[in-house]
Amino acid sequence: MAEQAVKAQGKAPGQQAKFVEGNLFRHITVMSLTNSVGLMAIFSVDLINMVFISILNQEDITAAVGYAGAILFFTTSFGIGLSIAVSALVARAVGQRNLVMAREKATNGMVLGILFGIIFAAVVWAFLPGIVTLLGAVGRTHELTVHFLRIVVPAQPFLMVGMIGGAILRSHGDAKRAMAATLWGAFANAVLDPILIFGLHLDLTGAAIASVVSRIVIAGVSLIPVIRHHGGFDRPTVAGLRADLSPVYAIAGPAILTQVATPLGQAIVTRMVSGYGEAAVAGMAIAGRLTPVALGVIFALSGAIGPIIGQNYGAGRMDRVRRTFLDGLTFTAIVVAIVTVILFALRAPIADLFHAEGLTRDLVYLFCGPLCLLFFFNGAIFMANAACNNLGRPLMSTLINWGRHTIGTVPFAWWFSQYWGAQGVLIGQALGGVIFGILGVWLAYRMILATPARI
Repeated sequence: MAEQAVKAQGKAPGQQAKFVEGNLFRHITVMSLTNSVGLMAIFSVDLINMVFISILNQEDITAAVGYAGAILFFTTSFGIGLSIAVSALVARAVGQRNLVMAREKATNGMVLGILFGIIFAAVVWAFLPGIVTLLGAVGRTHELTVHFLRIVVPAQPFLMVGMIGGAILRSHGDAKRAMAATLWGAFANAVLDPILIFGLHLDLTGAAIASVVSRIVIAGVSLIPVIRHHGGFDRPTVAGLRADLSPVYAIAGPAILTQVATPLGQAIVTRMVSGYGEAAVAGMAIAGRLTPVALGVIFALSGAIGPIIGQNYGAGRMDRVRRTFLDGLTFTAIVVAIVTVILFALRAPIADLFHAEGLTRDLVYLFCGPLCLLFFFNGAIFMANAACNNLGRPLMSTLINWGRHTIGTVPFAWWFSQYWGAQGVLIGQALGGVIFGILGVWLAYRMILATPARI
């Protein structure tokens, strides 16, 4: 009778909220590893492009992909911010065992995400030449960067659809199917790159087309399991969209600002590094592509732990929310240590893979060691962001992230560049992250302790 009463209210039996029970460290590990495979697959699309482009052995083309990556990071971060909002709202509904509400939030979140994504991509596309100039690209490198982005940017809304679809799946605890979508997208890119770049001799244009196709694949494959296994979507209504616009914006607005801070900081660093020539930009671009792939598990933490925190918060289990946060920090330390050892041991083969020489090689070596180890503090910031976004304090995560990528980047990068040039820019950027990582953990944990359980 109790189960029938629950269903009559649009709710499902308790097993739907899978994170309110069981070992939290195991939940974190499973969600982070499966989510990271999907996230690494998204970023491996750009890494694969970089590998094949570097075979052409033309510094200006490699640098163009580097500049393009900094701009695509903006649009990708916009999608991540929207997916965080949808994930938080759906996970809370699932934690309350109200699957009707979860489907409603998923529907309105997806539609609003598509609308905002199209508008944002259109604005970026319209101002591409000026944006590329701001990053420091000149001459043929500027032309190549704009050409590449003119093709890829219109496809970014498809990537946003894929991210939001994956967020909905993870909110239901279905990380494996969320992972599959991005794996198929990366596979499509890996197959098409050599065919288009070398087989059809399209060079940079071929890499751009392959990226477009991979984003379309990610969008299509991510929607199928939502429809088949998790109730699909309702028919959207104007009234429903209006009703959910405020809660989506309340989380997505600060979350987008939080996420956009990262590519802003990267754009500032790119501008600084551009003063040391195309070899420096190429080295930074390689490190930038390696980072989310090698450390994809850490990048996945915010999206993976968000549903765990959201479900337990929705179920009123603040003791498990606290344990999730602490276990997440432990998990971060273990992963960063392991990855750093592996990268340091393989630094020479990695540099050879990208045909890196001179300053480009020096920057790759710098990343595959001390800079990678310091990424623990970026992971701590990701953990703080997840806690803030899912406990209704997204503005705090915004302040932490913007602080880290402005006053935690610019003065340190400039200061150390005076002593060590291009390497100093990256060292300063990393050391600024140490300060804000510690600050973020302190603020987020205080917030968790002060947050009352939901009834």
